[in-house]
Amino acid sequence: MTVNKSLAPASNPDDPLIGRIAPNRKVAAPSYQQLTNNLAALIESGEIANGQSLPSERALAEKLNLSRVTVRRAYEELRGKNYLVTHGRAGVTAKAPPRLTPQLGRLKGFTEEMRELGMEASTRLLEHGIVTDRTISSIFGRPSTARFLRLVRLRLGDGIPLSREVAWYDLSAAPELAEWDIEGSVYRFLSERCGIALSHGEQMIEAVLSSEAESAVFEFAAPSPCLLMKRKTFSQSGQIIEYVEGTFRGDAYAYRLTLNLQ
Repeated sequence: MTVNKSLAPASNPDDPLIGRIAPNRKVAAPSYQQLTNNLAALIESGEIANGQSLPSERALAEKLNLSRVTVRRAYEELRGKNYLVTHGRAGVTAKAPPRLTPQLGRLKGFTEEMRELGMEASTRLLEHGIVTDRTISSIFGRPSTARFLRLVRLRLGDGIPLSREVAWYDLSAAPELAEWDIEGSVYRFLSERCGIALSHGEQMIEAVLSSEAESAVFEFAAPSPCLLMKRKTFSQSGQIIEYVEGTFRGDAYAYRLTLNLQ
């Protein structure tokens, strides 16, 4: 569908785009929430383009026969989820989130995945320490006193926060990791410095709402949909070397799978 560059109030009252964002009075959901969801869906789909001007609160309220408070609340939620940008008196514009479609099916690190998508990867280290943890020990099949390198990192693509990652590494298998400077690829370090050849990974994906910590780094005003990926990475000897729980922002990721008939 082709969209005009602006949804200014001077547009046709029968503008189909305006009709699509109008709340349904017969639905129990609050009008502001319907308006929020409808606008977000059109921004995500590209029908409201990135950088496109939106009406003021008053103009949109008049257009949709809603209270200004209802429109203001919807706009505030959209700003909190990074769908809208306010430029003072210059008005409000749409901010479309990046849509990343990496291919699943091959073990690779975040840096390699970003390179495949044509983006520059960067990392912010949030936490770093040597820990013992009975739950993590159980996942690795290690004694409860086993020591692990624990990293909490924010992974960014082109400067945009995309994933908050919590990772554990078995120091009994790779003691050199205790002295790692956290620079570069951990998989390369495991191969070149620890002599560990990785074999494969097992990964699960769940739909979750962002935690308080995740909402903070993603700059969400409220808990928002995310993808939680849990991965075990094995060496060629069958030992678990890495366990990762990575939360990816749901407004940016859409994973692709190739399905064969046999």
